[in-house]
Amino acid sequence: MPVTIDLSGEAEQALKSKAKAEGLSAEIYARRLLERDLGIRGRAEADDPRPLQTAADIVLRHMGKVPDEMMNRLPKDGASQHDHYIYGTPKRGLPPFREKPL
Repeated sequence: MPVTIDLSGEAEQALKSKAKAEGLSAEIYARRLLERDLGIRGRAEADDPRPLQTAADIVLRHMGKVPDEMMNRLPKDGASQHDHYIYGTPKRGLPPFREKPL
């Protein structure tokens, strides 16, 4: 059953902007929001023009947009030592710092 919703100009622009950011038409985006809020799986998922992607695909697509000069400033051991860089904990797998070498 078709339902028509009269939106203010501001609401319509916000809807179109959000839909565009998601790569969807405003109709599919609005239908998805309503179906999610109503707790039903519906047509919006079937109408979604975007193919399913893995998290790795999404990360790699976005990482390609990071400028080389910024990538070069990232630590080479950032993945293995993320707790050190995020929380300031000592680096793992390294002996404690000593003033004099052994």
